[in-house]
Amino acid sequence: MLSFDNTEIAFSGKTNKDLNRSYWLFKMVSNSTFVNIGKSLTTFAINTHLPIRGLIKATIFKQFCGGEDIQECSKTVQELGRFNIGTILDYSVEGKETENDFDACAQETIATIHKAKNDKNIPFCVFKVTGMARFAILEKVTAKQVLTTEEQAEFERIQNRVNTVCKTAHDAGMPIFIDAEETWIQQAIDDLANQMMAKFNQEKPIVYNTFQLYRKDRLAYLKESFAMAQKGNYHLGAKLVRGAYMEKERERATQNGYPSPIQDTKENTDRDYDLAVQFCIENVNKIALCAGTHNEKSSMDLAMLMQHKNISLNNSNIYFSQLLGMSDHISYNLANAGYNVAKYVPYGPVREVLPYLIRRAQENTSVKGQTGRELSLIIKEKKRRAN
Repeated sequence: MLSFDNTEIAFSGKTNKDLNRSYWLFKMVSNSTFVNIGKSLTTFAINTHLPIRGLIKATIFKQFCGGEDIQECSKTVQELGRFNIGTILDYSVEGKETENDFDACAQETIATIHKAKNDKNIPFCVFKVTGMARFAILEKVTAKQVLTTEEQAEFERIQNRVNTVCKTAHDAGMPIFIDAEETWIQQAIDDLANQMMAKFNQEKPIVYNTFQLYRKDRLAYLKESFAMAQKGNYHLGAKLVRGAYMEKERERATQNGYPSPIQDTKENTDRDYDLAVQFCIENVNKIALCAGTHNEKSSMDLAMLMQHKNISLNNSNIYFSQLLGMSDHISYNLANAGYNVAKYVPYGPVREVLPYLIRRAQENTSVKGQTGRELSLIIKEKKRRAN
């Protein structure tokens, strides 16, 4: 019987030392004041080249990241693989603005595809379009503003990068996620994702778009995307998440005087997320689903729905996914029961992934009950091991 309360299975990949490190980390990020002060001090220390890189790497980086480069992630990939959990290598360098940086990100993503092709423990690859494009140009395209000749050439280079990455994934037979981002650049990303799916998902799902169900319009858009796929005779790849930019979205909507695109309540988000999962399962032969969630109820509901509909637990069109260092009680118990599970494993130089790590810490502080749940399970397992 599947249970997310089995801490022996949940923490089977952690030594006592690992468990203690996780305990102190979650203890610290449960304090919002500490997180805010820590953010400022850490950023200052890194920018002024104070020798704290080793401290960061041994603590928060070790909890939430696989390594500083692809090779360094190999140990994490193998370790997760021992428990039948896949790895999604996520190059988490953010905030770049030059053409050289964008080309380098595309090449790094291609390198993850080559790595994945030869490793059964890496079932997916992933990229953010903003890793390969200037935010401002995506904003302009989404707003349907006329591009200058130079901007048109720049956007064509973006399209070429995305196409090259997706073609490489297709030729390697490796599914690849295109992550969702802010609403005011998302239409440009959606259009690119739809073009890539129409091109490369004819035989099987290779390219996946990401649907953030904390948006009021995304359940309808998922259905619209499926209708487009049916019309174009290609498979829809759908990664479903709740969403990651809530405060920023609401703030911008207030500042610019338009209705917030974010659901009014968490209950509405949960409802649309679960309905989106059900819709994908009803069309599982034509939709490949990755359920990216740390929500226990949604994870359990999907697991039970698969059993109810007699869908094989290892059906290649259904994956569960959580972030490395979080919700191991969901990931490890699902994998132990025979479901397909993959962990997002961010990587990159410590200095470069610091914005990602700070966001992780802030999210753990702001997501109601998340840190408390992580801590209570760690305490339960520490007690079990002590007996």
